[in-house]
Amino acid sequence: MNPTDEQAAAADAFHAGDHLALQAGAGTGKTTTLALLARTTTRRGRYLAYNRAIAQDARTRFPNTVQCKTAHALAYAAAGHRYTRRLNAPRRPAWQTGQDLGITKHLCIGDREVTQKALSNATLRTVARFCHTADEAITPHHVPHLRGLEDPDLHAQLAAHIVPFARKAWADLQHPDDGAVRFDHDHYLKIWALTRPRIDADFLLLDEAQDTNPVVEQIFLNQRDHAQLVMVGDSAQAIYHWRGAKDIMTGFDGTHLALSQSFRFGPDLAQEANRWLHIAGAPIRLTGTPAVPTELGPVSCPDAVLCRTNAGAMAQVMALMTDGHRVALAGGGEGLRALALAARDLKEGRRTAHPELLLFTTWGEVQDYAAHDPAGRDLQPLVDLVDEHGTDAILTAVAGLAPEQHAEVTVSTTHKAKGREWACVRIADDFTPPRDSEQKDDMGRAIPGPIDDSEGRLAYVAVTRTRRRLDMGGLSWIEHHPDGNPATGHTRPPARPLQR
Repeated sequence: MNPTDEQAAAADAFHAGDHLALQAGAGTGKTTTLALLARTTTRRGRYLAYNRAIAQDARTRFPNTVQCKTAHALAYAAAGHRYTRRLNAPRRPAWQTGQDLGITKHLCIGDREVTQKALSNATLRTVARFCHTADEAITPHHVPHLRGLEDPDLHAQLAAHIVPFARKAWADLQHPDDGAVRFDHDHYLKIWALTRPRIDADFLLLDEAQDTNPVVEQIFLNQRDHAQLVMVGDSAQAIYHWRGAKDIMTGFDGTHLALSQSFRFGPDLAQEANRWLHIAGAPIRLTGTPAVPTELGPVSCPDAVLCRTNAGAMAQVMALMTDGHRVALAGGGEGLRALALAARDLKEGRRTAHPELLLFTTWGEVQDYAAHDPAGRDLQPLVDLVDEHGTDAILTAVAGLAPEQHAEVTVSTTHKAKGREWACVRIADDFTPPRDSEQKDDMGRAIPGPIDDSEGRLAYVAVTRTRRRLDMGGLSWIEHHPDGNPATGHTRPPARPLQR
């Protein structure tokens, strides 16, 4: 390949020895660019991949002077192998682990009763959250916020009870041979990170830097004194803050460059992507490739339907199955099955241990919480789905899912679609516009509220998954929202009918 001017500039900065942060928009060939850098030097490097599949693919693209591994693979070789016996331990319910840690009673906080199962679950989640951070010890801010205990004083009471048990659980995990807590891969990564390891390499390449957990960020940045650091990612695709990920690119001390030429789609789609990049406050704008004539318009037979929520994905699955399609769900249906089983338990008068619903005693409480509490707004699609179809219908639909390779259409949440692409994509209708503000226009009509930048990032990821044609569907409201109309007043021409 002939490198673009932007790729050549990245190569020049790399050869100059600069620490480098490379903002790479959707479809701009970030891994190709990193492989280009690696092939132009004889120095020894390490490529830190986001997951095992990416690492395996990278091994076919990088020279043998670069080792391509995940941070977990490095941690396992250095420390994790000592815990092999515990990694193979059978799964066990959280409440049993809690009993072994001394959690034997319920706890009343405010008007909520937190069961022994809920306390055990929260304790293990506290340890998991700690393992994703760069912190040295477990503290109250690692304790997860539970639905129904969002008030700071109530959460403080919960944290005061949980932290001692979480510290006991972390101490249990230090024993290589045996223990009460089930040992997993994030545990040995954290154990390794706390040793402040030195990675033996001349340069380090960090992929998907916008979604880096603080524990991996700490390991990476600690190599700065002896290795050249190169990170690549797309700040506008930072959509995993809710699970502890952190965009480390913006504040990185080094040379900042960009890849803005997308090879995935054409100019019309790049224009749509740039609208959402502006809303998200992103540092780059994309240019499409004219030879890739991506169109925007209705898609009757999409290759993929992208949803905002798990409940929205389930609604799409059921609708498509009703119409006779073979449907796959990206990532499988286990998460939705667990939610449906939790809803069924509550509807039948039983408590559930599901972390999203564990503090509710009845389905009516969930309905009321979703309808009237601002913190429960994101549960409304699940409530609507269960109330409309019933849990048995949802479980039947999950059981009828097809493998992706045998499906006519793949349904995916946007989070699970990140890093993927399809020829024809439709956006599902659960991407709802923001609520109206209290302000009125000259005609007395409510002015739409501003679009949160996190919603802008999610929409940007969704609209950039396509190569050939995009049906904006549930995001079409952006055409009439003040934030979505550039000052130029440009209006998109009507779409031509899709020829398949």
